[in-house]
Amino acid sequence: MPHFIFLVDPLGGTPDMVAYEFYWCDEREKEHLIGILPERRKKPERITKESILNWGWKVIGDNSDVKDIYFVKVEF
Repeated sequence: MPHFIFLVDPLGGTPDMVAYEFYWCDEREKEHLIGILPERRKKPERITKESILNWGWKVIGDNSDVKDIYFVKVEF
């Protein structure tokens, strides 16, 4: 089951940029960075957890032993 972690701006400001950091955990529960995806979509209704995770799975590929990935939303 994928994990989701969302970081929120404690000051309540509007972020200038949003990106997603993707990670996977190995059998020892060590985390490994897969990559970073900057969010460029203009229509917020198109941004879903599933659409974000699809990118991570595309990077990993079908022939991978990775079973679980998650992402962290980063706003700056």
